[in-house]
Amino acid sequence: MATIGVTRGLGDHDLKVHDSNIYIKPFLSCFPEVKVYKLTQYEHGADDVLVMGTDGLWDVLSNEEVAETVTSFLVNCDPDDLHRYTMAAQDLVMRARGVLRDQGWRISNDRLGSGDDISVYIIPLMYGNRQL
Repeated sequence: MATIGVTRGLGDHDLKVHDSNIYIKPFLSCFPEVKVYKLTQYEHGADDVLVMGTDGLWDVLSNEEVAETVTSFLVNCDPDDLHRYTMAAQDLVMRARGVLRDQGWRISNDRLGSGDDISVYIIPLMYGNRQL
């Protein structure tokens, strides 16, 4: 749409598509999408994780690409190494950014890499059943 990304919480009621009189307001919502997942309902292993990321990640990588990347990364790590989650998150950031080439940041299949800020958290679910 050639415009800035506006947060859900704040919105911008006067925001229009660049060089037009089309308001973007109908596309913005202050109502978050919420999914409830009962951690105690399932047994989780060391490779069962929740991936949280900013739009810098999700704008260039699909859910499937993220899942495949994390799964293949974790499978090659020692399950007892707690740094593996941080390293997997760093791997996702590097994949979303891509490589700087003559025509800008590029990821696989010569697609554009993210020019946005990228934050990724990989949260292991296996600790969700523990009583504090």
